[in-house]
Amino acid sequence: MNRALYVAKTGLEAQQFRLAAISNNLANANTYGYKAGRAEFDDLLYQNVRMPGAQAGQDPANTLPSGLQLGVGVKAVGVQKIHTQGNLMITDNQLDLAIDGKGFFRVLDPEGNIMYTRDGSFQVNQNGDVVTSSGYLLEPNIQVPPNVTEIAIGRDGTVLAKEPGVAAPINLGQLEIAMFINPAGLESVGQNMYYETIASGAPVVNNPNNEDAGAVIQGALEASNVNTVEELIGMIEAQRTYEMNSKAVSAADGMMQYLNNNV
Repeated sequence: MNRALYVAKTGLEAQQFRLAAISNNLANANTYGYKAGRAEFDDLLYQNVRMPGAQAGQDPANTLPSGLQLGVGVKAVGVQKIHTQGNLMITDNQLDLAIDGKGFFRVLDPEGNIMYTRDGSFQVNQNGDVVTSSGYLLEPNIQVPPNVTEIAIGRDGTVLAKEPGVAAPINLGQLEIAMFINPAGLESVGQNMYYETIASGAPVVNNPNNEDAGAVIQGALEASNVNTVEELIGMIEAQRTYEMNSKAVSAADGMMQYLNNNV
């Protein structure tokens, strides 16, 4: 195969990959706690026809100042999650929680494994347990009695409730927040959830508003950190780069056609 055709093919595939990552960001622009993903690429192997620094002649002191290395294209190597803070949207719902900081809420999957999320749109299930919108239990569990009239959650994660006719609030529990040295290494599993991986490092669990843990904001939700204008510009760039690679394919085809017709 003509080298230019193969190199341009890798470029076309790379831009398709980038457009898919951008599309996922735009699709989740209104998903609570969603973190934008950025497509990343590496150049492929090089054919070293002449090594830079090789001996240029009989005299060992004469070396080549530059080499002749031909690349064979590009490949996608990953989608990095950008864990910047999203905007806080005030909802005034007493079980809507946002984290103003770097931490994650901890929830339990159906097998009892810990998952992590920035989506704080919690609700109460039929047992009075605080759960996510998908029904996953908050960890540690917070159970709300049926006669509670008001729930107050402090920035430090303390959960208090008021019962009718009782002056002193009752303590329902303590929220905890997990932090990771490399949150970009978390495994995305959908439903606004992540699993811990070797790349993310082990979680450090702490009370909110303590050391580097973020504070809990009651009555607010964290919006996605997707910058739609930036994504649209990225989409235009991907389209233009795709067009340039397709023109390279067309040019290589035209050159071969010329050879076939004139040589």
